[in-house]
Amino acid sequence: MTYIAFVIGLLIIPITLTFAKLFGLYAVVGECQSHVFTLFGKVLGVLDEPGLQFPMLRFGPKALLIPLFGKRQVVSTALRQHYLRSLMVNSEEGTPMGVGIWYEMGVNDPVSYLFINADPEGSLQANVASSTISTLSNLEMEEMLENRHSLSRTVRSAVSPLSEKWGYRLGSVYIRKVAFTDRSMVENITEKVVKRLVQVTSAMKQDGENRVGLIQSETAKKVSQKLAEASAARPAVVGKTLNEIGQQDAEILDTVIEVMETEKLLASKARVDVLPAGASMLVQLGEPSRVDAPPPFRPS
Repeated sequence: MTYIAFVIGLLIIPITLTFAKLFGLYAVVGECQSHVFTLFGKVLGVLDEPGLQFPMLRFGPKALLIPLFGKRQVVSTALRQHYLRSLMVNSEEGTPMGVGIWYEMGVNDPVSYLFINADPEGSLQANVASSTISTLSNLEMEEMLENRHSLSRTVRSAVSPLSEKWGYRLGSVYIRKVAFTDRSMVENITEKVVKRLVQVTSAMKQDGENRVGLIQSETAKKVSQKLAEASAARPAVVGKTLNEIGQQDAEILDTVIEVMETEKLLASKARVDVLPAGASMLVQLGEPSRVDAPPPFRPS
């Protein structure tokens, strides 16, 4: 008997709950939902608190007549996002531009959403598009490209009052894209940008080379000054040292001077003619001997 009662309970309970829900004895309201109840063509009330709700406790015995002579409509109040692409506007210069705008919306008045406007979403989309075009048309191209934040706020302030009448709450509005639609104009602008980048790069390179050259010239100047100071100080140091050596031993000083003279002579790579010691004849220097020349005169 226990198993039979358990099986009967499994069958009866779902059926009972289904009939209870069908006759409006209870309603389950989900997150971001609103249940709008109408009776005889008039709005009876709205249930917007999430969870298990009992219409009879809220609307009284009239709730029993809703399944027969009324209607229950579920409206989502979740935040939704839409993106409108390629809205055509003309700048002050006459340039055709394509504008993309993104906006958020959510239902804050389910009754107005259902009964004031037959197509509130389409009407809101058309309103956003027309407000965007009217706000951005005939603006300077520079302002259109740079001041998108302030223009987005202008569009939102223009659309919000009307959207609230339709039961919508307009959230963030942002102009995400402003683009050129003329292909040749895009190519011309790209070419100008590339040329400008080349000019800026060349100017930066030339400025760097000028700075490097200036640093090198300043460094060379300082080095030459130091070398000149060292060259000027060298004779004094060498002379002082030689004087000290001469005071201690004159023979060493003579030897050092002879070595220095020999080093200078070797460094100059000059021709040196060496005569034997005690030679009594004159030797002509600087001319090579000739084979056919007559022998020198020798006195008897």
